[in-house]
Amino acid sequence: DSEKEKEEESEKIQEKVKENVKAQEKEEEREKIQEKVKENVKAQEKEEESEKIQEKVKENVKAQEKEEEREQKPEQEKEKEQEKKPKEVFVINPASSLYYHWLALITVPVMYNWTIIIARACFEELQHEYLITWFILDYICDLLYAADMAFRTRTGYLEQGLLVKDEMLLRKHYMDSIQFRLDIISMIPTDVLYFALGLDYPEIRINKLLRISRMFEFFERSQTMTNYPNIFRICTLLMYILIIIHWNACFYFSFSKSIGFGSDAWVYPALTEPEFDKLMRKYSFSLYWSTLTLTTIGETPSPELDSEFFFHVMDFLVGVLIFATIVGNIATMISNMNAAQAQFQARIDNIKQYMQVRHVSKDLEIRVIKWFDYLWTNKKAQNEREVLRYLPDKLRAEIGMNVHLDTLKKVRIFAECEAGLLLELVLKLQPQVFSPGDYICRKGDVGREMYIIKEGKLAVVADDGITQFCVLGDGSYFGEISILNIKGSKAGNRRTANICSIGYSDLFCLSKDDLMEALTEYPEAKMMLEEKGRQILMKDDLIDLDPVNLKPDQKDLEDRVNRIYSTMELMQAKVKKLLSDYERTEKGLEQRIAQIEGYTGEEAEDDDGEEVGWERKDEITPEQDKKEDAKEELKDEMEKTESEEKPDE
Repeated sequence: DSEKEKEEESEKIQEKVKENVKAQEKEEEREKIQEKVKENVKAQEKEEESEKIQEKVKENVKAQEKEEEREQKPEQEKEKEQEKKPKEVFVINPASSLYYHWLALITVPVMYNWTIIIARACFEELQHEYLITWFILDYICDLLYAADMAFRTRTGYLEQGLLVKDEMLLRKHYMDSIQFRLDIISMIPTDVLYFALGLDYPEIRINKLLRISRMFEFFERSQTMTNYPNIFRICTLLMYILIIIHWNACFYFSFSKSIGFGSDAWVYPALTEPEFDKLMRKYSFSLYWSTLTLTTIGETPSPELDSEFFFHVMDFLVGVLIFATIVGNIATMISNMNAAQAQFQARIDNIKQYMQVRHVSKDLEIRVIKWFDYLWTNKKAQNEREVLRYLPDKLRAEIGMNVHLDTLKKVRIFAECEAGLLLELVLKLQPQVFSPGDYICRKGDVGREMYIIKEGKLAVVADDGITQFCVLGDGSYFGEISILNIKGSKAGNRRTANICSIGYSDLFCLSKDDLMEALTEYPEAKMMLEEKGRQILMKDDLIDLDPVNLKPDQKDLEDRVNRIYSTMELMQAKVKKLLSDYERTEKGLEQRIAQIEGYTGEEAEDDDGEEVGWERKDEITPEQDKKEDAKEELKDEMEKTESEEKPDE
């Protein structure tokens, strides 16, 4: 029994062990299943996250694509607009240097045609000996003429102040002009007539002379651009004279050829003589005869034939008319060249005469003459305001700023002023020149201007005029405090030193009146300048800040009194106006009362006059209110004037 029990117990124990093992296995399986589930969940989460990430990436890609499309759309629209817009062609501005240089280039073939064609037509040797050269030069000129026509189609013109750049308008503007017709005529290929007439007729190219307007335009531009216009005009006139003499010489030789060389003393000598058979002698003799005839300064053989007489008379008339005009122009140009010197010399002569009449000392007279000589030799005799008065205000201001602004900014009280004030002051600077030993200011003088040294040396000297305390050079300035008239200044508006010129000195002067006139429009700048001036005086201990010692400025008092007077006059005018309005209103009320009485049939002598009077008062209450308002306004105005006058007094 005991053994059976033991076996049963062992079997039970084994069964329990087996059950425990199975339970453990089940638990392990459960754990594995849970782990797998967790792994699956994690995998699903990862997949979901990856899907979300992919969706986000797709959304970002789509957003980028949309942004790119949006960016591309305006670019495409701009490209389409640019395609629709007409492309801007290359346009030459008539005021540019390119246009001027082209005029200089096109003037060369014009001059060539005007001098060579007539010479080749009259002197046959010149045509035949250099025939190939002439052909090359002719066709080069023709190419330049054609290029000039293309150049004209790209030359802009001003319309309502703006440069036109439209290709169609430029072409239409050129083709509608008279010059286009002349250019077309000048481009007619007349050289084909060589095949019919032969090579002895270069005058068939006479149509090439129609481009002379380009030469005139070039001379006008050069005259405007050069710094020596009078000399250029003289050179131009001399060139015109030479061309006229050249043409007349060619006509003389051709006319002599038609009559017969050596047939009489007036025509060109016979070619059988060796010295007159050469080309250079033919041209030089003809040129000499043309010069003598047109200038009428030499004797030539008398004509014998009627045609010779007519030719000679025509030459005389042309010579008289042309050279009278040319000589008159040259005389005018020469007088214009010396106009400034003559005017300056007349000024010196007047001062010399005045000094002689007034018995001025010889030393002072010599100083005055030396001062004038310095002005003329250093080209400082011009009056800037007189020279620039023909320019518009803007250009005059720009020139003034370009010349004087750097000098004005050297003054420390003006260094930080606004540009508008500096512009006003620049236009008011006046150049002055002082001789050696001249005093610019003396100690105790009233300061009415300040000075800025442009060039030269000034010395601060003692009362004896010999001892020098310091020397002022280029860019220095003095007198800026005195023109501000700062209250409390111990020196007032008096000069505190003697300043004289060591040599010749160029200074800029700015007067007190000009500065105050400019500061009227800039009150903030005026306060800033006065504050800077006080700071400078405080550094040098030249200002008294005690209010007891501050004395009112006489000019300020006068200004304040004038303001009070003007205010009083204004108030009197207002009072008169109010009184007139009051009287007019009162008359209107009386008329209305009379009309009301007429409508009601009531008179002033009724028994119940008080009630009538009360009714009348009720009826005219608005008008009475107007009267009372007018009286109140009058009282308010009087009170305001009294309150404004009290602080000034």
